[in-house]
Amino acid sequence: MCGIVGYIGHKKACPILIEGLKRLEYRGYDSAGIALLEHSRIEVTRAVGRISNLADKLPEKGSTANLGIAHTRWATHGTPCERNAHPHLDQAGRIALVHNGIIENYRTLKTFLERQGITFASDTDTEVLAQLVGHCYRGNLEQAVRDALHDVQGTYGIAVISADEPDRLVAARKGSPLIIGVGDGEYIVASDAAAIVEHTTQVVYLADGEMAVLTRDGLRTTTLDAVPVTKDVQAIEFSLEEIELGGHEHFMAKEIFEQPLSLANTLRGRLDVREGQIVLGGLAEHARTLARAKRIIFTAQGTAWHAGLVGEYLFEDVAKLPAETEYASEFRYRNPLIDDGTVIIAISQSGETADTLAAVREAKLKGALALGVVNVVGSTIARETDAGIYLHCGPEIGVASTKAFSSQVAVLAMMAIQLGRRRFLSQEAAERLIDALARIPDQVGEVLQQSDRIRSVVETLVERENWLFLGRGYNYPIAMEGALKLKEISYIHAEGMPAAEMKHGPIALINQGMPVVFIAPRGQQYDKVLGNIEEVRSRGGRVIAVATRGDNEITHLAEHVFHIPDVPEPLQPLLTVIPLQLMAYHAAVLRNCNVDKPRNLAKSVTVE
Repeated sequence: MCGIVGYIGHKKACPILIEGLKRLEYRGYDSAGIALLEHSRIEVTRAVGRISNLADKLPEKGSTANLGIAHTRWATHGTPCERNAHPHLDQAGRIALVHNGIIENYRTLKTFLERQGITFASDTDTEVLAQLVGHCYRGNLEQAVRDALHDVQGTYGIAVISADEPDRLVAARKGSPLIIGVGDGEYIVASDAAAIVEHTTQVVYLADGEMAVLTRDGLRTTTLDAVPVTKDVQAIEFSLEEIELGGHEHFMAKEIFEQPLSLANTLRGRLDVREGQIVLGGLAEHARTLARAKRIIFTAQGTAWHAGLVGEYLFEDVAKLPAETEYASEFRYRNPLIDDGTVIIAISQSGETADTLAAVREAKLKGALALGVVNVVGSTIARETDAGIYLHCGPEIGVASTKAFSSQVAVLAMMAIQLGRRRFLSQEAAERLIDALARIPDQVGEVLQQSDRIRSVVETLVERENWLFLGRGYNYPIAMEGALKLKEISYIHAEGMPAAEMKHGPIALINQGMPVVFIAPRGQQYDKVLGNIEEVRSRGGRVIAVATRGDNEITHLAEHVFHIPDVPEPLQPLLTVIPLQLMAYHAAVLRNCNVDKPRNLAKSVTVE
């Protein structure tokens, strides 16, 4: 959510900032703005809508400023409009600030500042922070930011500049990510590495409660209490090419079709097919604790929560270990019972999901071993968990997660197999699963070849505004994921649920021509799913099925069938999800929706 870019160096800041904002468009936003410091003045330009609207308002000749900050806003306090867009200024117009997060005590601070004679130009919590920094300013921007933040409650990632200190940019974070790109006599502050990678691959990750002071001559980091902090410079693990469209019309399409490669990268070096072993170096230090665990709690939000549901089936079936899946947003506000032997596994593509991070902290406070399954190297969840596994599926730009989901499921499958071998799983059974898992990337490629036919089927159904997705066992979470994808990007109302649950109410919705998608590969509950299909057919529903290749029985019951190769039931979700991703994508395109930037959504939800 929201995006920050800041630059200090010897180049023109404006084009770097605008291009950086464009790299962050996928995060979701409704307005944008830029502040440039030139000739001892700060010039602020803001616009509602796309970055192109902002760029059109900038002077044709451009600015020669080599210090500036920019922002894409996703409205929380105040409607999306120019006066609420960032950057915000202090009363004197000498300090500019951009902010991700929420200032929880902004009303109290605003009342205090108004009593000092300060007037406000926006409805935002962010302007309160900008005005507070201005109120604290006594000729030292670093100290003013530090003093202001000591009075702040909430979350923030901020970048601040002052017209009175044209050689300085101050950044700080608490609960909202900030990264500093290190160049030759230049620095770029950003909320996401995508805004940096074009200019440098060397970065410093700020941790919660830290701030950085950037000049053209160097970088200095401290705590908010001015205690010096030594930071390691790390390398960004992806290239610029990986965040380009590469010939695809949309990032979502690119990422769907990348899955044979992204899954291969997730599995690489971790599957020892010859020895029939799983090698997960990130968990090695805690292998014994994991083997003795009594209970697993998966915690996540959205698509990652669906991956956790698949993980729950995997851990109980393959590893014979009690497991449950919790919405992080609910877990963090309960008083969860954490017994001795409880392990919490946090799943998050970005590694910055606010609720998931809070759930991790709550579980650790109560004594649980905390593991992370994240994609973004150096992210907060990756740093704050005791151990974990990176997805290594590459950057995911499309708001609707696809390749990250399949990689999350692949990682959880590997964890379940490895843990199963230490508990009850025989070597022979493990070898069968490992061998099958190694073939999954190529099999995903086979399923993707049905894309054109899937589009043709969706074209006949895309005007229907209500869909059902039904599955059993391992494919119940996939039904939920398929429904989520469809409503996320095509704005079609869809519900996913266990197939048996249909008879307990939702069957009342089925009428003539309603699309009902069954995830029905051969497995333990296959015959029961066929019974559910008959129930839908008898009420006029149009049945679309995802089934095992060679299954002729289901072709007599379903109007349309998309096939997957025959794989062990625990690995079916890695293949059954692919047709559902394609259905959602084609539906969104056919309905002329903004596939990569669906309305009201953000890629990384870093506030509650």
